[in-house]
Amino acid sequence: MTFLHDILLRLAVREREEGATMVEYGLMVALIAVVALAAVTALGQNVRDAFQNIADAIGNAV
Repeated sequence: MTFLHDILLRLAVREREEGATMVEYGLMVALIAVVALAAVTALGQNVRDAFQNIADAIGNAV
């Protein structure tokens, strides 16, 4: 009975560790999404202007 009890305890601990790992991955993905959104918001207009300048230069060259 003790052997079976030990196995069940190990499985319970393992499942909790896997759950914690999933939470950590979720937090990392959320942080990356926030950083990406902030970067796009901060640099979006500059990137748009750069591509517009390139498009205008190509249009004028044709």
